[in-house]
Order: sequence, then C-alpha cells, then structure tokens
Amino acid sequence: MVSQQDIQKLPIDIHYNKLLDWLVDRRHCNRQWQAAALVVREKINAAIQDMPEVQEITQLLQGTYINYFHCIRIVELLKVSEANTKDIFGRYSSQRMKDWQEVVRLYEKDNVNLAEGAQLLTRNVNYEIPAVKRQIAKCKQTQEECVKKEADFTSQARIEREGFKASCKELGIVGKNIRSELLALLKQLPGIHQKLAEETKSLQPAIDFYTAFVQFLLSSSGDDAKADVSMVSMLRYLTSHGNTTVYQWRTGEVPTVVVEPGLPGGGEPAATEEPQITWEDSGDAAGGDGEISWGDEGAEGQEEEGGEIDWGGMDTGGAEDGGIDWGGDGELDITVEGSGADQSQNGAGAVADSRVAMGTDALSLFDHKETRDQVINELRELSGFLAQRLVEMEGENNVVAETIFQSAPQELQMRSVEEITDMLAPVDTILAQLTNNRMRQLYMLKASPKYVDRLTANLQQKLDQADKMLARKRIMIEKRQGALQDQRQTEPKLQVIIKKTKELKKQMEGEISKRYSDRPVNIMGEINLL
Repeated sequence: MVSQQDIQKLPIDIHYNKLLDWLVDRRHCNRQWQAAALVVREKINAAIQDMPEVQEITQLLQGTYINYFHCIRIVELLKVSEANTKDIFGRYSSQRMKDWQEVVRLYEKDNVNLAEGAQLLTRNVNYEIPAVKRQIAKCKQTQEECVKKEADFTSQARIEREGFKASCKELGIVGKNIRSELLALLKQLPGIHQKLAEETKSLQPAIDFYTAFVQFLLSSSGDDAKADVSMVSMLRYLTSHGNTTVYQWRTGEVPTVVVEPGLPGGGEPAATEEPQITWEDSGDAAGGDGEISWGDEGAEGQEEEGGEIDWGGMDTGGAEDGGIDWGGDGELDITVEGSGADQSQNGAGAVADSRVAMGTDALSLFDHKETRDQVINELRELSGFLAQRLVEMEGENNVVAETIFQSAPQELQMRSVEEITDMLAPVDTILAQLTNNRMRQLYMLKASPKYVDRLTANLQQKLDQADKMLARKRIMIEKRQGALQDQRQTEPKLQVIIKKTKELKKQMEGEISKRYSDRPVNIMGEINLL
C-alpha cells in the first residue's frame, strides 16, 4: 500500500500545451480569467507611468511582457526605494507601492497569474520562438541566395565583357569610341586589298595549270571550239592588272576621273581628279559688277521707244508679215560654247574626252560586291580543282586516267603532289582572308550605314548588359548585408525570449507546486528542447 508520504513524492507531469486547460479543469483558474487580465493590464499601464530611477526596475520594464513574477520583483525593489514611506503599522503611504500592490492582489485573485503564465508559455513555444527562428532562417536563406546571385551576375558580367573584348579584337578596334573606330576601319580596306592583290600574283601557276588541264580535256574530247576557253578570268585579271576599278575592268581603259561614293558615316565622296569648267573670254561674258553684258547697252532705251529688238545689223525686213528674217538665205549657224549646265546634264563629264568613273564603276574590284563575289567563287573553284587533283594523285592507280594523260602536255604529266600542294596553299590563304568574319564585317560596314548603327548598338549592348549585371550584383550585396544585419539583431532577441520562457517555466512549476504541498511539478513537451 502506497503511503501518503510516497504520494507526495510523485511528480506531477503536465504538457505545456495542455497547461491552461489543466488549470481550468482543476478549478485553479476561472474560465473568464481574460476579463480580469484586461483589468490587470490597465493597472500595469497606469503604474509604469511613475517609477523610481532604479536600474533593475528599468531593465524589467524594457522590451518584455510584464507578468505576475515581474510585478512581484518590482514590489520587492520598491520596498527598498520606498522604505521611508512606511508607517508604524507596516503600510506604505507611497502611491507607487499602493499601485503595484494592487496589481499583485488582482493577479492573485482567482489565480489570474497562473492562467496568464500558462498562456504566455504556450504562445512563446508555439508562436513567438518559431516565428523568430523562421525570421533568422529566412535571413540566412536570403544571404545564401544573394551569394549565388552575386556569383551569377559576376559571371554574366565577365562573359559579356569578354564577348565585347573578343568582338572588338576580331574587328580590330579598342572599344573606346565604337562608332568612330568602326568607321576608321574602312580606311584599312585599301591597304588590305592592295596586299591581297599582290598575293594573287602567286596564283599564276595554279591558274595556268587549271587552264591547261581544262583545255586538254576539252581538246581530247574533240570539242575544239571550246578548247580555247579561259578559266577563272577574274583571277587572271587580278594577277596581271591588280585591284583596279570596275570601270577599267569593264572597259579596258584607265579612268581619268574617279568619283568614289560617300562613306557610310557621312564622309564626302573622293575624286582622284576634279573636273574643271573653263569659260572662255570670261571677261567679255560678264561685266565688272558680275552682270552679263549683252553687247549693246542702248537696247533698253530702244525697247522702251519702239518695243522692238535690235538684232545688231540683221535685216528684219520681213517684220511686216509677222516673221523674222534671219539672213538672206534663211539659214543661220549658231554655236554655243562653254555651256556647263548642258554638259553636266549630259553626264559625259565636264572635260572633253575625259573618262569618268562614277558610282559602282569607281569602286575597286574587291570593294564591288559582284566582282568580289566572282573572285571568291573563282577561288573556291580553283581550290576545289586542286584539292580534287590531290585526291586523285594520292589515291590508287586509275588505269583510265593514266591512259588519258599519256597524251597530255608535259606541264600536266610532270606535276607532283608537292607542287599541287604548294599551288593549293596560297589559294586557300587568300580565300580565308577574303571570307573571314572581320572582312565580312568591314564589307557590311562599307555597304550599309544602318549596319554601322546596328553593330555599334550590339557592341554597346554588351557593355550595357555587363554594367547592368554589376549593378544587380551591387544590389545583391546590399541585400545580403541587410539580411546579415537583421540576423545579427534578431538572434539576441531569440536568446532573450528563450531565456525568459525557461525562467517562466520554472516559476510556473514553483507556483503550481505550492498548491500541491510542494510536490514536484514538471512541465513537459517541446519547451524542454529550447
């Protein structure tokens, strides 16, 4: 049989989440305790308006929810600070002491202090502490996300800048003043074209070999009419004449005047020779004041008198029948000299017998798209032929080919693989120089003003995108620093709440134990894992 003494030693275990219901069910608290708690809160709010300058009291009143146990401690401190107001009966005349004693009395009435403490424990464990922890976790997550985004934005900015530098390097510009540098590139084209024209001279052996090969095949097939065909005519012209104007290539004559089209950036057209218009006898044609002299200054007076024109000695005897007699035989030869307006309208140039290259005729063979495409096509044709010959010569013996080439000229039979390879190398080199990305960009820059603007905008967009990524990175850095600051401010609050909750738990266990003859009381649950 269990004795009463053994029962007193048994602990009372109460789950923190059921503590308030446990107190109400055992009639320690009233179900309407919240109404009484509101009255207590009003009293506390009125009492804290007049407090002595005591450091511990100030700390108790700052940043925490004032509960019953705080009020008990405040009364104990007031007993020291208000000791001089105590009368012989042990009562205090101080209003401060009376107010806080009244608060303690209202708390203890119907055990409102226990109900409020139980609710405060439950709220701290279930809501306040998890909310603060979630806030700290969110700050940490924000910092991690910001670090990842900072790395991403840094990488994207680096990629954009590297792409910009690569594009500038490919174009051959620095990238400080993009549009001006792009237009300045066009000045390099003549030098590049001159170099290419010099290099094409090394293609003469390959051209001769290709022409001889085709002529041999045509003559061996019995088609003598086509045996004299000239292959890759544009390359042959370049090797002999160089990078001439389209006019010279088309007409076979060197132009005396070359009027080049304007540059895409608004440059003025250039001319190798400026046509001059010579007005003979200019002193006779114009007066000293810049007016035209008509020979007889008295004509004006005659016109006013008779309304007729004096033709300077011409016979106007036919005037009575309404006609003009232009001479005895009715014929008159009129010669007009130096009519600049008529000459410019005819488009034949201002200088007699001059050969003027204008428009596309003024462009060089490499500048003009059609002739440049013809050069590229012929280079590809020549490259394909030589590559195929290498394959045939390096492959297995072909009886048919050997039989056919027995009657071929020595210049075709005596060619070795090394010689064909040497012919193919400059062809592929020139073709690569003409078709690389930089040359395509230069030709498009020269052909289209809009392309200059578009390419400038594309390059500038890379820089703007890099700057935008760096700006976003700075925003992420500020956001990460803000989250770190919030975390540093929130973590001490969490420690304070946990500390206060543990203190309140012990105080509640002590208060409940008093009502059960000091039996041990344990408040169970997640509250012990804080």
